[in-house]
This record gives sequence, C-alpha cells and structure tokens, in this order.
Amino acid sequence: MVMKNYPPEFKSDAVALVLSRPDRTITSIARDLGVSRETLRVWVRAAQARGEGAQDGTGGAAAVRPSSSGHIPSDDVLEKENKQLKARIRELEQERDILRKATKLFAGETNW
Repeated sequence: MVMKNYPPEFKSDAVALVLSRPDRTITSIARDLGVSRETLRVWVRAAQARGEGAQDGTGGAAAVRPSSSGHIPSDDVLEKENKQLKARIRELEQERDILRKATKLFAGETNW
C-alpha cells in the first residue's frame, strides 16, 4: 500500500473540521475528504494532545428564528442569531476550502 503525504495545512483544516462538527462522525468526514478514517483519527488525537480545540465551540447550533406572529425580536436575540449565522458561514467556508484543497491534491495524483 502506498503511503500518501498530506500537506500540514490540509491536516490542520481536516482536524478543525472534525473538532467543529461534533454532530458528524470521523468516518463520514474522512469519507468526504477522501482520507482513511484511521489517519484522520490519528491527526485529531495528535491535535488534541497538543491542546488544539474547536474555534468557537458552537458546534453548528441551529439559529434562533423570529416568530411568525409579526413580533420584532429584541437586539439580544438578533445579536445571538447573527453570531450563530456568522459561525455557520465560517464553518461552511472552511468545509469548502478543505474540499477545494482535497480536489487539487487528488487531481495532481492522477496520471491520465
């Protein structure tokens, strides 16, 4: 079996994705990224041993929705929703960037 070398940036992005998404399994994230489940698990454990953690700790919580009764939410509710939406945007951008890097990595490995 051929050992693949992944760039450190790809590894750190993959670990950050796992740590920021407690609702998803390592297996599903590894499958999405095209890496071995065990490889990703080793990267995560190494990062945890170094003391790295999730960036904002929200874990992709659902945003607060304003009621449909015409009631205008308070500033606190709007700030909370805004914060959650920004966290979700960061998470989606991170996932997109990881997938772009994985695509470039695997496209470079093909010998058509």
